[in-house]
Amino acid sequence: MTLESPDFSPLRPIGWPYAGAPEDAAWQKAFAAHPRAVPARVVEQHRSGYVVANAPGAAIKAESLPEWQRPRFPSHERPAVGDWVLLEGKRIVALLPRHTAIKRGAAGEHYHQQVIAANIDTVFIVCGLDADFNPRRIERYLLLVGGGGAQPVVVLTKADKTEYGPDAIATLEELAIQDIPMHAVNAKDPASAAVLEPWLGPGRTVVLVGSSGAGKSTLTNTLLGNEKMKTSEVRESDSRGRHTTTYRALIPLPSGACLIDTPGMRELKPTGEEDLGEGGFADIEALAEQCKFRDCSHQREPGCAVRAAIERGELDEERFHNYLKLRDEVAAAADKLAARLAQKSDARVQNKPSNKRLDDKYGKR
Repeated sequence: MTLESPDFSPLRPIGWPYAGAPEDAAWQKAFAAHPRAVPARVVEQHRSGYVVANAPGAAIKAESLPEWQRPRFPSHERPAVGDWVLLEGKRIVALLPRHTAIKRGAAGEHYHQQVIAANIDTVFIVCGLDADFNPRRIERYLLLVGGGGAQPVVVLTKADKTEYGPDAIATLEELAIQDIPMHAVNAKDPASAAVLEPWLGPGRTVVLVGSSGAGKSTLTNTLLGNEKMKTSEVRESDSRGRHTTTYRALIPLPSGACLIDTPGMRELKPTGEEDLGEGGFADIEALAEQCKFRDCSHQREPGCAVRAAIERGELDEERFHNYLKLRDEVAAAADKLAARLAQKSDARVQNKPSNKRLDDKYGKR
């Protein structure tokens, strides 16, 4: 059986890539190792297991591999919503290689990564045009998305509740100049949400990320055409909402696209793999290359192109300070990641029997 087989056509509506996709060679290798398995997509992820589908609406409660349940097994190597797996009966036997993913550093002191969604084409970064509006948090989301292979789109909801939508977009002008699409919408109005249709074509997968109460579930219901997702009112005092979405879920849309709704995320820690140039700060990175000194700290050095841009009003100083903050966070996370990889490498060497021990046990051959 090959990936070009017409038997895979029922998977197209839930995002199966067309023949010739870059990952086909790696996927063929996995199929060869499990000739009796069939592909399915993870549509729900729970603590106790997964729900997968091999056609629209065909939900299957699947058993995961035993090693995935071990406490020390890396969480980012377990399947996430949007992943493709191979299934034998109701048992997952393999995770197919991802072609894109959005990840974050998980909460806590110990370094590990958490996959928010996998095999996605577009990330809708949803932010409300109320007290939820926060350009610095949007920049943090863009950093997490950047380099993951998916296209970010900033979606500003609750445009019906304020007249400041154009002003908010103007505030994000430095992002718009970098060709990052952004739209102010009324998430309850299908006509208003229609501006998002270019990213919702057949076979496409979109994930919604944003704070609790930003309007992700409301937007999901509008795009679905029915009230599938539970919603709740936000508090007037701070525009924060309750976590009405409690787990990630992949939902086929009438347009033929797939939508992944996610719970609101309070903590957005970098993994250390991010690229600031690809994460919404390409303009600042380009300016830094024009500084007179290669190790310029962009403080008081002569010939600093970044400070000059701030003084000319071409670069927002708050955004620049956020860039420095995120740069330091990425560097710190990268150090932790390097230490973790070195630790794993040392463990493999220590656990590998030496030739002398093998000779002692089995004799020289």
